[in-house]
Amino acid sequence: MATISDRLVPGANEGSAGSAVQRPGGLPLAALTALAIGSMIGAGIFNIPSDMASAAAPGPVLIGWTITGVGMLMLALTFQTLSTARPEVDGGVYGYARAGFGDFIGYTSAWGYWISAWVGNVAFFVMAFGTLGNFFPIFREVEGVGGSFGPTPASIVGASVLLWCYHLLILRGVKEAAILNTVVTIAKIVPIVLFVVLAVVAFDLGIFTADFWGRTVTLDGEPLGSTIDQVKNMMMVTVWVFIGIEGASIFSSRAQKRSDVGKATVVGFLAVLALLVLVNLVSYGVMAQADVAGLSKPSMAAVLSSVVGPWGTWFISIGLIVSILGALLSWTLLCAEILLKPAQEGVMPRWLAKENKNGAPVNALWMTSLCIQAMLVWTLVNAGTYNTLIYLASALVLLPYFWSVTYAVVTALRDGGSGDRHIGLGALVIALVAVVYAVWLVYAAELQYLLLACIFYVVGAGLYVWARREARLPVFRPYEMAIAAIVVVAAAAGVVGLATGAIQI
Repeated sequence: MATISDRLVPGANEGSAGSAVQRPGGLPLAALTALAIGSMIGAGIFNIPSDMASAAAPGPVLIGWTITGVGMLMLALTFQTLSTARPEVDGGVYGYARAGFGDFIGYTSAWGYWISAWVGNVAFFVMAFGTLGNFFPIFREVEGVGGSFGPTPASIVGASVLLWCYHLLILRGVKEAAILNTVVTIAKIVPIVLFVVLAVVAFDLGIFTADFWGRTVTLDGEPLGSTIDQVKNMMMVTVWVFIGIEGASIFSSRAQKRSDVGKATVVGFLAVLALLVLVNLVSYGVMAQADVAGLSKPSMAAVLSSVVGPWGTWFISIGLIVSILGALLSWTLLCAEILLKPAQEGVMPRWLAKENKNGAPVNALWMTSLCIQAMLVWTLVNAGTYNTLIYLASALVLLPYFWSVTYAVVTALRDGGSGDRHIGLGALVIALVAVVYAVWLVYAAELQYLLLACIFYVVGAGLYVWARREARLPVFRPYEMAIAAIVVVAAAAGVVGLATGAIQI
């Protein structure tokens, strides 16, 4: 069967030499970098001052960012290494998991990543229209049960209209949507850079160091805890803001040059890391930590307003809306793309591999858009869903990251740096550090979100069984049955937790 990469990007299925081959009609380095940056910069960076201040003081935050910076850099470098050493493997986190550990593991990676992507999109929609409430009261969030705030019916209608506009845009072709994403990515970086410049001018070292380790500050009457507790508490936020680091690798089969995939991943990561750390740290020097923690979304707007006056809220709010519009485009592209390759390879049902005349994965896009629409309606009766959604999205992506970096370790050990595969001792060390970081993230994640993630994995297993029977292949190998059993037990615990109220969403 001819794949989309066969038609749009000649040479997509070549071996290691493919990394140097020019692919006419493919995505250039600038577009791939914009996809990586656009996927990472969405709503998270605009609320990172209060998200981080609610979890940790400046000292632990510096430690946490150091861990995150090293860990995510190792992850970025691992994706870069795999993109050049295994150019025949397409599909990013799905392709690496399947190549290393078989069809079922590849499926769980694709399925978990897909759910993480569209759940994250719902969070973006909620944030976007909540921000519009600063300008139009009809969109202003309303208080629900337990004092939490959630979207209004008008917000859901607006989000639904925007969702289907994206749907129609992507149906016109992936390359056209990626070019538009490049323009939007440039536009949304501008307000972030201006915020950093103005906050640096207003920075007060005395405020920044007042309670550097968080020994005395309390939030809602509760202490922040030990340094390690504070570092642990901030880690899931850092996962959320960096989800998308693998965005360029998902589109590897569409790149003009395979080597551009790794470059785009590393350059995009370094740019976003610099912006995130600066936005986070300068906020601690503008307002007291307890005050920053209590700011409403988007907290960056309130911090800037304390420096320049009311226009700061308007400026950042507009920047946030532009940023979310771009992130939604990136992530809707990723949602559809991550399902395409598994469907072409018999890991998901064949109907998900259907493409329209423009080369867009039409059925995968329809399934994604319908799931987002259903979740948007669900948020109407579940106030205060933004943090729940981002933590769930973060938990769901942990397993795909783990399988990818573990595959890199296996690949490095197997190749031993021989031949032209570009896997050697340095790559092995990088991959091992990335594995340690992935394990740390699983430890830092709250158990309830991991159990909820397992429920989603079990629900999706039906599609895998469907695909295997469709291809007339055995459903599970013995070791895959053992992994599936562990996931089912964890999912059962999640269901019990939901039924008893021990887990609340």
